[in-house]
Amino acid sequence: MKQSLQLKLGQQLTMTPQLQQAIRLLQLSTMDLQQEIQQAIDSNPMLEVADEDNDPEEHFSGREDSIPGGEPNRPDGPMDNLERAAGDLPDDDVDWTAGLPEDLPVDTQWDDLLPSASASAFSGDDLADTGFESRNAANDSLREQLLWQLNLTRLSDVDRVIALAIIDATDDNGRVMQDLEDISQSLSREMELEIELDEVVAVLHRLQQFEPAGVCTRDLQECLLVQLQQLPPSTPWLEQARVVLSRHINQLGNGDYAQILRRTRLKESELRQVLSLIQSLDPNPGQSVGQDQTEYVVPDVFVSKKDGRWVVELNPDIAPKLRINSNYAGLIKRADSSADNTFLRDNLQEARWFLKSLHSRNETLMKVATRIVEHQRNFLEYGTEAMKPLVLHEIAELVEMHESTISRVTTQKYMHTPRGVFELKYFFSSHVATTSGGECSSTAIRALIRKLVAAENPRKPLSDNKITQLLEEQGVQVARRTIAKYRESLMIPPSNERKRLV
Repeated sequence: MKQSLQLKLGQQLTMTPQLQQAIRLLQLSTMDLQQEIQQAIDSNPMLEVADEDNDPEEHFSGREDSIPGGEPNRPDGPMDNLERAAGDLPDDDVDWTAGLPEDLPVDTQWDDLLPSASASAFSGDDLADTGFESRNAANDSLREQLLWQLNLTRLSDVDRVIALAIIDATDDNGRVMQDLEDISQSLSREMELEIELDEVVAVLHRLQQFEPAGVCTRDLQECLLVQLQQLPPSTPWLEQARVVLSRHINQLGNGDYAQILRRTRLKESELRQVLSLIQSLDPNPGQSVGQDQTEYVVPDVFVSKKDGRWVVELNPDIAPKLRINSNYAGLIKRADSSADNTFLRDNLQEARWFLKSLHSRNETLMKVATRIVEHQRNFLEYGTEAMKPLVLHEIAELVEMHESTISRVTTQKYMHTPRGVFELKYFFSSHVATTSGGECSSTAIRALIRKLVAAENPRKPLSDNKITQLLEEQGVQVARRTIAKYRESLMIPPSNERKRLV
């Protein structure tokens, strides 16, 4: 082999640490961003939480752009893409609003450099003031609840072992998933005792008296019957409900009410009362125990209508206002290369990059949210049925960014609108052709399906074919299998299961 030297020209993208930080902050949710900011404050002495009455030059000035309808110019802000986020932190006297156009189709506004919030949100005093209930609340599982009740029940040693085996075989819904004969045989082998099936059944009936009502049952029929047994004897229509569940469970599941009426000799109004009692029972009682704590969504963007215009604003309470600590920054000496001076200089540079990355995140989020609101004005005005088709590529072209950036911005970011709080991903949907040659959003079609089902006659529910015909009359061409797919995604049962007595 002969060795030689060659010169080549090429281009490649280098992921600098600053660019990696900007991308990481961009895809963080609100809760994760708060943790990231708090970690940066704890680790970098150059960063501090600004007070409410800071000098105005420390922050970005709040601003509203009142704009009429029409086609806007594309904003050329200080951050057109993430790579430009790796630039130096600009001086305080730079006008941050200089690059924005005067006319936008949707009003935009943000307050200060970063979303503001009081520093006390991250202080230890507030953590100490957290309520006793929130610190000590325990979400016991169903198994723990059953074991706790078992410890309060008087049973022989053998029956207690049987009860433990049944509880271990009970799933989170409260169903015993193992056959009682298998439990009896396995315990007989382990304990070297002859345990009869009747003894296992007796212990099972004892466990079925535990709370919540209906646990440790083998099927839906037994679950509902156990719940009926625990109701007061004076409950209206209790005996009739027990007869329907014990003898006509199959007809009840198929919605064959005519046969139930014929066999039970009940009147239609009486059967309606019986069904109302049955529907008040819980088919999965175990799910009421050990539920996860509710997690509240904090919106990143607020959308409201002011003076006939839709205004987009960043949530001012999702993160604290940050600034560079001027006292520490003043200790840096230009010609000093000591370890202390190097430490301060490095932390100052990291603090600048962190503030720049946060500003880039907020600016990108504002751009994307503004364009989404501009595109989905009909949704804000008229509701889900007016949702327009939208894909990531369209927003990416409008804000002159890559689709992957738009995907990061819209993931786990929420928008508060007069119609509710929605993830930004919610506003993106595929399209279906219409008879007039236009396009209809799949989200709008789901809303139409839900509306048609809600208005249907319970005696004669709409089939998928009928829904297809009704949508075609409204100018929407959708196949029957597509209707079935959308209906299942909406958790709407088929027509035979939706049939009800009026």
